Amino acid sequence: MKKYIYTLLALLSLTGCSGFLDTIPGDSASDKNFWKTEKDAKLGLVGCYAQFTTGYTVVYWDCASDNAYNFHRHEGYQVLGNSTLSASEPGAGFFSFTGIGVCNDYIKNESRVNFTTAGLQEQYLAEVKALRAYFYFIRAFNYGDYPLFEENFENYKDAQVPRTKQSEVYEFIERELLEVIDVLNDKNDSGRFNKGAAQALLMRYYLYTHQYEKSLKVAQAIKGYEMPSTSFEESFLLENQHNSEMILTRDYVLNSHSFDFTAFMPNSLGGWSSVVPTQSLVESFEMADGRTIEEAMATGDYNPENPYVNRDPRLRASIIYPGQVYEGKVYNSVDKDNPDYYAKANNASKTGYNFKKFNSNLAQFKGQHWNTNKSFPIFRYAEVLLTIAEAKVELGMIDDEVYLSINKVRSRAGLPNVDEAKYASQDKLRELIRRERRVEFAMEGLRRYDIIRWGIGEETMKGQLFSCPMGVVNYDDIVNSETGDVSVSLNKAPILIEERAFKNGINELLPIPLTQLDRNKKLIQNTGY
Repeated sequence: MKKYIYTLLALLSLTGCSGFLDTIPGDSASDKNFWKTEKDAKLGLVGCYAQFTTGYTVVYWDCASDNAYNFHRHEGYQVLGNSTLSASEPGAGFFSFTGIGVCNDYIKNESRVNFTTAGLQEQYLAEVKALRAYFYFIRAFNYGDYPLFEENFENYKDAQVPRTKQSEVYEFIERELLEVIDVLNDKNDSGRFNKGAAQALLMRYYLYTHQYEKSLKVAQAIKGYEMPSTSFEESFLLENQHNSEMILTRDYVLNSHSFDFTAFMPNSLGGWSSVVPTQSLVESFEMADGRTIEEAMATGDYNPENPYVNRDPRLRASIIYPGQVYEGKVYNSVDKDNPDYYAKANNASKTGYNFKKFNSNLAQFKGQHWNTNKSFPIFRYAEVLLTIAEAKVELGMIDDEVYLSINKVRSRAGLPNVDEAKYASQDKLRELIRRERRVEFAMEGLRRYDIIRWGIGEETMKGQLFSCPMGVVNYDDIVNSETGDVSVSLNKAPILIEERAFKNGINELLPIPLTQLDRNKKLIQNTGY
């Protein structure tokens, strides 16, 4: 009992946040009444999952890239996007030991439980180790060296430990995942690690660390998933959220552990516009025929003043733009008298766009967008397919499987197959795959990871950030009879939002918060902060 409380205190002292640990009464973890039955083990497992990433992190993390902008500075993502973050203002981040500590505690005590269901002990343990590997991976990628500990500390003094080399943390992650993959069930309850999820995490680790042969092998071994027959937009509706491509999701429960969409909705609907798309993201979506907007402009088939016509269907499914009919009315963020105009309120989108991907139809939430059981993808099969394509292209293995993998993703999106004559070289295919990943996974928190691993930080995240061009919405000129969307005339200059200052060699890693440095004098700050 005393030793367990020391563990809690040490972790809380290091993290400064309570989370799941604060919900445990002081005597609930004693030797007398816990870690005895399978019910106790399940409660311990639930405690580990309580530390898993949230839907908010999934969506907000795009603000740490060129995909999105976060106006409300106190939320912690604006400084990540413009690279003004520092030790004293690190913004949102992952330098917390709580989740790792809860997993460590489970692993230490699970052998004391009297398991009676065959295979349950091994399954639970494998899930916890997969979770811990996930926690360590996002920390090691974003901070570099990070303290690695497999057992919790006895007291605060023992918790004063230096950072472990990133390479050693990565070796630990790989070892743990290879150990649990064949232990995990092929299928599991929604929101829990199964074999495919552990494989997907290992695949992503290998890809992000440029181990393309290994990433390809693991990706090709992931079975039991396929692209759904529903459209891209339909795939993310509440009714289809656990479709055939979802490998692992972060789930929510109505009334008790629900998800609130208010932060992502337009001001005119009572939303906060906390996470809004950038003009750069909008321009990355292709035309409906598969050409880029630059290629279409050269032949007069793309009009920058009316830019949302005949575009990749994923644009309309992911982003609310001027002239689009959303929730029964035309969205108009370029009219000074409209509540969605950037200067009308703090909660109006500063870029002229709002995200739509997971809340494309508010009616699905039955009038309670603040109380939903919407899930968010952590791993889905589209990532497996694009990983196969990217890994093979980087290895110089350009073959039918590369095109087939990309085409499966594009086909579900409603786009034509890849023009193999146009995209025949490694450079051209690399360009296509990077664009495909950006638009396919918009609002899923993967973009910053891609930017960092591709080494394109200054290219994509440095410079001036603008809104959409200003102009007028032509309410009487319907351009889509099915949706009712109307044309726009965006012929006025955009609004300057902010200056972004990403520096290669510095901003790839996040700063260690000053609070952590004060608590643990053995930690050394990342270069440049």
